[in-house]
Amino acid sequence: MLDAATLALFQHEAPLVLLPKDTGGTPAGAAAAARAALAEGASILLGPLFAAETEAVGPLARAAGVNVLAFTTDASAARDNVFVLGQLPGPAVRRVVAAARSAGAERFAALVPDTPYGRAVLATFRAAVASSGGSVVREEIYAGNPAPAVQRLADYARRRGPVDAQIRAARALGTAEGRRRAAALAREARIPPPDFDALILADGGEQLRAVASLLPFYDIDNPPVRFLGTPLLAAMPDAGREPALVGTLYAAPDEARRAAFEARFAEAFGAAPPLVAGVAFDAAAIAAVLAAQGDVSRAALTDPAGFAGVLGIVRLLPDGTNQRGLALMEVTRGGARTVEPAPERFDDRVF
Repeated sequence: MLDAATLALFQHEAPLVLLPKDTGGTPAGAAAAARAALAEGASILLGPLFAAETEAVGPLARAAGVNVLAFTTDASAARDNVFVLGQLPGPAVRRVVAAARSAGAERFAALVPDTPYGRAVLATFRAAVASSGGSVVREEIYAGNPAPAVQRLADYARRRGPVDAQIRAARALGTAEGRRRAAALAREARIPPPDFDALILADGGEQLRAVASLLPFYDIDNPPVRFLGTPLLAAMPDAGREPALVGTLYAAPDEARRAAFEARFAEAFGAAPPLVAGVAFDAAAIAAVLAAQGDVSRAALTDPAGFAGVLGIVRLLPDGTNQRGLALMEVTRGGARTVEPAPERFDDRVF
């Protein structure tokens, strides 16, 4: 992230000096780093990364009249002088819900991990579905093994029960014909679809693969259910290796912009950056643009026109959260496919 911020300053040739400070990954360390930076005359703070660290830094910066561009994805860390620049789940969730509604989905379900991110996705999901005229009919939150939650979500016992009863009855005949009928039922019987049209999955990485692999086992298939994901899928270019994830919709930064950033970063530093590095680049770029104008005030930061971020357009809102221009993407076996491109201006449709 420091490399990405440095790259932004080189690109913008701004009259800005980076003063890197190590937080040690703790709130106390973040507070100490903030005090040191402010003592050296910092006019804006870029970071820290996590919500708890941001909470510790905010009051110190406020007392000094300095704004903070934090990298966290936790919107609850936003304050009057603290802007959360991380990729928030809210806009991405609203975009995929809107896409599902446009495709005819009316009844929605959620399967989320018991984490701050998972619960943030669930809260936004409920609101987005309600405001779009749909209804959330099932919710499951899991910690550890997701299988019991998937089974409950699927209402598996009720949906599968009649078929299992027929199989048991055929086997109870004790005849060759009964055994053939039981085998045919097990192989060919159609299980009624779940009572929802779209399902949001709020995990990422290997845990998402594990969750997705359970869905068809419990007869939750895509289609008829449309699977929806979060921007965490953008960090899984090979998500299509899990067959159950093929066709999943998610909203994320524009792939072409991301690829261009990764190429520039790799040329400068010899390795591909993680997605979060783009947030650090954007923070430094925003600071650089405003420093060149001689104004890093709250009013300048919340310019409604926003900024041209490395991953797409971004603007900071008065409540301390952000909006990003996100593309609507679909998981395919060969990689991500752009369904709808990201907007170029904030007068286009932005969630």
